[in-house]
Order: sequence, then C-alpha cells, then structure tokens
Amino acid sequence: MNPTAGVSESPTQALSHRLSMKAVVRDQYGSADSLQLREVALPNITDDEVLVRVCAAGLDRGVWHVMAGLPYLIRIAGYGLRRPKQRTLGLDFSGVVQQVGSKVSSFKPGDRVFGVCQGAFAQYAAARVDKIARMPSGTSFEQAAAVPVSALTALQALRDHARVKAGQQVLILGASGGVGSFAVQLAKALGATVTGVCSGAKLEFVRSLGADEVLDYTRTLLTDLQARFEVVLDIGGNRPVSQLRQLLTNGGTLVMVGGEGGDRVTGGLGRQLGAMLVSPFIRQRLVPMMARENSRDLETLAGLLEVGAIVPAIDRSCALAEVPDAMRDLERGRVRGKIVVTIST
Repeated sequence: MNPTAGVSESPTQALSHRLSMKAVVRDQYGSADSLQLREVALPNITDDEVLVRVCAAGLDRGVWHVMAGLPYLIRIAGYGLRRPKQRTLGLDFSGVVQQVGSKVSSFKPGDRVFGVCQGAFAQYAAARVDKIARMPSGTSFEQAAAVPVSALTALQALRDHARVKAGQQVLILGASGGVGSFAVQLAKALGATVTGVCSGAKLEFVRSLGADEVLDYTRTLLTDLQARFEVVLDIGGNRPVSQLRQLLTNGGTLVMVGGEGGDRVTGGLGRQLGAMLVSPFIRQRLVPMMARENSRDLETLAGLLEVGAIVPAIDRSCALAEVPDAMRDLERGRVRGKIVVTIST
C-alpha cells in the first residue's frame, strides 16, 4: 500500500524534480519574428523574491517596447545596450507561489498572487515581493493577469497625476487599449463624465466599458471639438501637445502616459520633456508619467476587482506558442483591452 496515495504534493514538492521550463525567449531585439518557445533553466530567486508557477500572463504595449528595444532609451535604462539582458519576455502575471526567499515572510508556498515581474511568458518566474499582491477572491487567473501593468498605469494617471474628482469631464485618448479600458472604468468609479476616443471598429466596446460618449478619431477631428475637459489622458502619444492643450479648460490637466510615438531614440519621451519645460509657465498642468509598480496599488486594484468596480476586458486568450501572433495583432492595433497568455505546466 502506498502511504502517500491520495495526498497532494505541496508546491515545493511538485517543483523539486524540475530543472527546466518552457518560455518565450529572444536572443536579440527585433520584431515578433525573433520570438521562440524554448526549454530554459528555471529562474533563481534572491532573498526578497518568490518563485511563482505562472498560470497566466498579460500582453501589453510595454512588452512590445522591451521586445523591440525601442525607443533606444529603454536599452540605456538597463535592458541591455546591444542585446537584451533578460531573454524571457512578459511583465504582468498571475500564479501560485512555489518557493520564497529567505527574507520573505508575507507570502508562502500555495498563495495565489498577481503582479509584475521580468519574464512572465514562462512556466515559472521570479517576482519581487514589493511588486505582487494576493489575488482577490472570485477572480480567475486570466482576469488577474490582465490587470497589473495596465490598471496600475490607469490608476496612477487618474488618481495621482490628474487628481480626478467627481463631476469632472475627462477625455481619454486610446480608450480601447489595455490602459484605456481600465482608465474608462476607473474614471467612472471616481465620478467623472468620460469621453473615450478610439477607432470606429471599437466604439461599441468602449461604450460597453461605461464611457458616456465615444468618438471615432477617423471621423471626428479633435480640433473641431467645442467641449473643454478638466482632464485629458493621452495614451496614444501621437498628437502635438499644443493640440491637446486646446482641449483643456484653463486650469485643466493633461497626463501623457508612456512613450508612444516620436523618434527611435527617445520615442514619445521627447514630447513629454518639452511639456515639462512649458508646464511651470502656464495655468494648465502638463504631466508626463511612467507607472510605479508597487504592492499597495495592486492591493487597491484587488479591492476594486473584488467589488466589481473594474472588470478586465480580455480580447482573447492564447497559448505560449501563440505569443508571436498575439504580439503582431497588438502592434497592428487589432486588440480590444488585453490579450492574456494561459500557461500550463
């Protein structure tokens, strides 16, 4: 008789026999054509990290920038000048803790977590404890994986930088993407009246997120709008700041998210720098931002998920082997909300 029959293995026991894992990797910066599904070594964890069995991972525009190495400032920022330091792609994830570092006391094997790491498109990933949180009850792994990068960015843009208040008029450019889909919902939760801007094919999608009005940028020129907004959230990143300022009230706030558009060296960050230089001399606030990944805001988002204040908008799920095709769809603007990668071990 087997004394262990009917007894399930602990996460650590289940991991003990594994020496390698499947992961989406690349050896150089470039297009989705450079991505390959390979067998690689399991990641090592430091004292303040946990090893997570990844159940799902989110695909967002930030991953595309890391894959392409564009703008070049990304390489200078620590991702590797000539070739990537981190071969495995992927930032936001959900999964189950398998091992914890020697200094970790806030999590234990078996905990269901979500957050941000380097290398989420893999069966296992190492994650810092200050960039993860426990998954809320009633949320699937796929839903949780769609949240971290995009929803953190939307939350910080609206709450911390725009300081949105109930009753304000908020314009969201790029409302159908990963960040935009959360921004529409969060702005409504903050009590704002929301106008979303997207392509004609995505009008109904943005309306379903709760937007009070939706504009098709291929049919409506923003320069023709008579309305003025207390807050403009620019996620697209390809319009002149002078044009966006015309959409603001005298004391309004423009928040510019990420580094889209621009040249290959600085991307949209050059435009943001120019806005920073102008902002102190005008009544309007021009605020560039990059998201700060942290557990506290992830916990805030977990609470919003639990009560249904935000619902992840998932375009579709795909397998690890399908990540290159999903990346191409993202680059071509074919994605509504987020694509989620489901991962089996």
